[in-house]
This record gives sequence, structure tokens and C-alpha cells, in this order.
Amino acid sequence: MAAEPEPSTSKGVTEIRQLSIIIKWAGNEYPLTELTDQDTVAVLRHEIFKLTQVRPERQKLINLRYKGKVAPDDTKLCVLDLKHNFKLMMVGSTEAAIESAMQLPDDIAEVIDDFDVAEEEDLVEKSPVYLAKVQRRVREYKITEINPPREGKRLLVLDIDYTLFDHRSPAENASELMRPYLHEFLESCYKYYDIVIWSATGMRWIEEKMKLLGVSNNPNYKIMFYLDSTAMISVYTIERGVLDVKPLGLIWGQYPQYSSKNTVMLDDIQRNFLMNPRSGIRVRPFRQAHISRHTDKELLKLTKYLIDLARYCDDFDTVNHRKWQHYDPRKRRTQ
Repeated sequence: MAAEPEPSTSKGVTEIRQLSIIIKWAGNEYPLTELTDQDTVAVLRHEIFKLTQVRPERQKLINLRYKGKVAPDDTKLCVLDLKHNFKLMMVGSTEAAIESAMQLPDDIAEVIDDFDVAEEEDLVEKSPVYLAKVQRRVREYKITEINPPREGKRLLVLDIDYTLFDHRSPAENASELMRPYLHEFLESCYKYYDIVIWSATGMRWIEEKMKLLGVSNNPNYKIMFYLDSTAMISVYTIERGVLDVKPLGLIWGQYPQYSSKNTVMLDDIQRNFLMNPRSGIRVRPFRQAHISRHTDKELLKLTKYLIDLARYCDDFDTVNHRKWQHYDPRKRRTQ
């Protein structure tokens, strides 16, 4: 199949155009402004799902045509000649058990968090389409600062679910599901790092979890701000289709004192690092808290690594975080 033509400037560089599409479904209209003309129909379906909860496989896009036929999922939107505020008619139903459907992102994460993204990293990280999405997040996402950044500190970005907290197991109080050494870890790292919490959930749940865990009001350390799922962007991967990821460029664009040279992100899901693969540390998921809390020492080990990194490494880009457990600061220490 011949490659689809792409719009380009006079210099031969692909020009990325922001799209504004209105989804007409079930008697309502839903504005969709997250897309560019370099995204695919698959990404469009993913964004529609986030708006309507109609799964992509159940969406019938009536007037989205390409060469007289229904546009395939791998079709780039730039070839469809969509006008500004194009009204896309959709037919489709949500799942009968809507509450269960709303939990699908957590279930999917458990299945895909182990897949190898190495071959996809360069394609995603350097894509002009996704870099443009990050720049839009920088312009439009409002960060609510809880505590100001401190001069000379590195940046530590932390996930919550299965990284700091087992959000699935039953318990009478949150402390039973808290990962061992959490407060000691945060207190020790705070001496060297400004700390940000980034979870793929809503802001209300982030604030509630941090309160229950005693993080939000701990006197020994402070959190700079929280980021929620709306700060993430959607990317298309050959192996796994459309995924939501956490682009650190959102933070770097609003706080230029931070960059890949002094930032580390901890998450139990490797795909969240796709936009910044060399800045991520994939931690072992903390599950079955009632059993594993007696033996889990992940945060204890990470404390030593992060402190050594902050004390002896001036440029984090020179470190392979995938081998963090074998890091030897004596080989990098300058006299």
C-alpha cells in the first residue's frame, strides 16, 4: 500500500495542524480539541472513548470516510480533509455495567505494564506530533502549586497506585496498604529533591489518597504539586495501539530549572516513560500488601540510589536507570 501523503511546508518539514472536532452522539455534542492532523483514526477513537465511555470497538463513525469507505484505524487525519469544527456523527453504546467499564484502565494497566517498549521509545519520544501535544499541555494545563520549588534541588516524580500504595487490596485503613518505608523514603529524598506526585487518576482521588497516607501534611517533607490523568497525553504504538503516557516535558516547560539532567520518575508501569524513557525507573509493583509488606524493601533500596545519584551525579542523562540496583557512586565520584 502506498504511503499516505502528509502536509508539508516549503522546506519539506511536516506541518502539524491542530484539529477541532465535534462528536455528535446520543443527542449531545462533545467538543474534541486534543488532536492534530498527524494523529490517526485510532487515536481519535481513543479520545472519543475518554469523552463518552463508548469503547473504540463499539464506535461506528458514520461520516468519517476515506476513498469512499470507512476510514481504517491507521489512517492519518490529515488525509481526510476535515474542516474546522467538523461534526462527526457516532453510533455506539456504553457497556451495560458502566461502573465496571470505568475501572478498565486499571485492569488494562495490569496486563500491559510489563511489555518491552524499547523499540518504540525513539519513535514516540522524538515524534513531532507528540512533542506538539506536550507543548500544548505546557500552555494549557494549570499546575496548582502546593509548595514552591527550592533552588538547587533535583526533581523526583512519583506514581501512587502500586508504586507507593496497594489500591486494590481490602483494608480497614490506608496505612495497611502503604508501601513499607514510604515516609522515610520521602523524608530522605526531600533533602535533595523537590517532589511531585503524578497519578493516572482524578485529582480528587489523588488528594484523598495523599491525605489518608499522611503525605499531604507530613512535617518532615513537602510535596510541590500533584498532576492527574488530564496532564497525560495519548500516543500510538505499533505493538500496543493507543496508550496514555506521562510526559515530563509538561513540568520542564513550566519549570525550566528542571530537565532530563536532574529529573527522575518512579512508576510501576514502564509505558508511562515512553516520552522520557531515560528518566524513568520502573519499580516492582506493590501488590497483596498484607503479605508483601513484611518483606518489601523497594523504597529502602531506592532511597540509597536516589541519594547517591543526587550527591555524586551532575547529569542524570549519563546514567542508565534500568541498572539502578547496580549503581556504584565510587566509579563516578569526583575528588
